[in-house]
Amino acid sequence: MKKCVSEYREDFPMLKQTMHGKPLIYFDSAATAQKPQVVIDCIANFYQKEYGTVHRAIYELAANSTLAYQTARLKIMRFLNAAKPEEIIFTRGTTESINLVAYAFGKAFIHAGDEILISEIEHHSNIVPWQILCEDRGAILRVAPVNDHGEIILEEFTKLLSEKTKLVAIGHVSNALGTIHPIKHLIELAHQAGAKVLIDGAQGAPHIPVDVQALDVDFYVFSGHKIYGPTGIGILYGKETLLEKMPPYQGGGDMIDTVTFPKTTYNALPLKFEAGTPMIAEVIGLGAAVDYITEIGLPAIQQWEHELLVYATELCNQIPGFRIIGTAAEKGAIISFLIEGIHPLDIGTMLDLKGIAIRTGHHCAQPAMRRFGAPGTARASFGLYNTKAEIDYFVESLRAITHLFH
Repeated sequence: MKKCVSEYREDFPMLKQTMHGKPLIYFDSAATAQKPQVVIDCIANFYQKEYGTVHRAIYELAANSTLAYQTARLKIMRFLNAAKPEEIIFTRGTTESINLVAYAFGKAFIHAGDEILISEIEHHSNIVPWQILCEDRGAILRVAPVNDHGEIILEEFTKLLSEKTKLVAIGHVSNALGTIHPIKHLIELAHQAGAKVLIDGAQGAPHIPVDVQALDVDFYVFSGHKIYGPTGIGILYGKETLLEKMPPYQGGGDMIDTVTFPKTTYNALPLKFEAGTPMIAEVIGLGAAVDYITEIGLPAIQQWEHELLVYATELCNQIPGFRIIGTAAEKGAIISFLIEGIHPLDIGTMLDLKGIAIRTGHHCAQPAMRRFGAPGTARASFGLYNTKAEIDYFVESLRAITHLFH
């Protein structure tokens, strides 16, 4: 990374704003990341000077849009080290990517009595689609427990694997606790049992280098808006051999080869799973975001965010009554916490008045909250643009709030 992190902050116009008259401190990147100017400019330039549809016309604007769209797919392929661009499917986000797999993989491979294995600290988007699939196909949902640190208990995970397990779906990083799961080992264990694996990378891809071929993962999904790109765009990586066997998720334009009333045949990958006019500007904007973080380097981003996590954890633990929920040995830059005697909503409200944006509530992970006996937590999450000076002010503000309530 550059020597001075503030040089990166200058790339993010939102961070120059104020909140309640105070300089904005944005600690909610786990929910959605702010956007660098290059991404904003890329999208604006496309709409102002280059806009045209893709795949459907031969005029110059359409040809240029199609080239930019397909170039973005190549950028994502390289970002994940996928083998082919055909293995990169554009969706509306992580949630749709998981639902696509639940529907299409489920229709092709899941039958009555089969089992799907998840963990008890998954995001709702990696729980509910599998529940719907199990209800539809007569399959069984199994749940791997975590220990008091928020780590999957490997012995219990292994016990739950059997010849009935057809799919394992695990988050790369827990959005509620920050736990980084040992996904390579989990993938190996699942494959030994004959199961396929989906990794929910919504909290992984923005912070950790991902090599889908080295991981040998079957599906990897993430969202553009968490990786400093636009909303409304997501990625599904899938192994070509699996995607070929899965039926389309939606019907419409682009996903067809020939249409007749007696029978329709479907397009080749990846278009088979991309029905309708796609999110053209969002795809191109995501390509710009990938260029941006690739230039900085994900290893450097990961190192800086870990430094922020260690620094913040040490200072926060000195606050009376402060308790971190999720203390895994391997953690992403997320601190989910409670302060004795103060409701998380009150913490979030009072920090808001000081210009500090954090998330409060159950973080779309109600089973995880129940596991740790809390209806919800306050959550601070960091991105590449955050600084230790911001953490100092955050801790100072928490101390002031604590004094008010005690």
